[in-house]
Amino acid sequence: MSNNEMVSRVENDRVLVLERVFDAPRDLVFKMFKEAEHLKRWWGPRGWELPVCNVDFRPGGVWHYCMKCIDQNLGQFYGMESWGKGVYKEIVEPEKIVYTDYFSDAEGNSNETMPSTETTMEFIDLGGKTKLVSRSEYVSAEALKTVMDMGMLQGITETWDRLEERLNEAI
Repeated sequence: MSNNEMVSRVENDRVLVLERVFDAPRDLVFKMFKEAEHLKRWWGPRGWELPVCNVDFRPGGVWHYCMKCIDQNLGQFYGMESWGKGVYKEIVEPEKIVYTDYFSDAEGNSNETMPSTETTMEFIDLGGKTKLVSRSEYVSAEALKTVMDMGMLQGITETWDRLEERLNEAI
């Protein structure tokens, strides 16, 4: 296993913990999550883009985005749009971002039929490298299972792969 692979584990049946080391300084990795121009370049699985990405990066601020599938090879997903919304709760630059993650619609209304998530992202300085630790707490084990069954883990793995590629371009 290369040291840059994502490691995942579940704690207390409903907390998904993801960890990965990036070969980039912490300030730069943090910036990738902070600015829309960066997020647009890497957020989402391969074959998806962000035609809409509005970031109000402050506690109480909202990140509202649309992921659209632009890869015809992804079959039934091609042309599909998926809207999401994050509401920032706590920001400690460049160490931590805490937000609540929702499925939403184009107007930014939360989709109450889908589980929301409390996510804490920690950026740990490893002297030129950065360890990113993401903890997502779901309301129940069932809610976590729902998103896992949707293929979320593969999606996040591809998303973080794209983040690494973007970091390599930016360094």
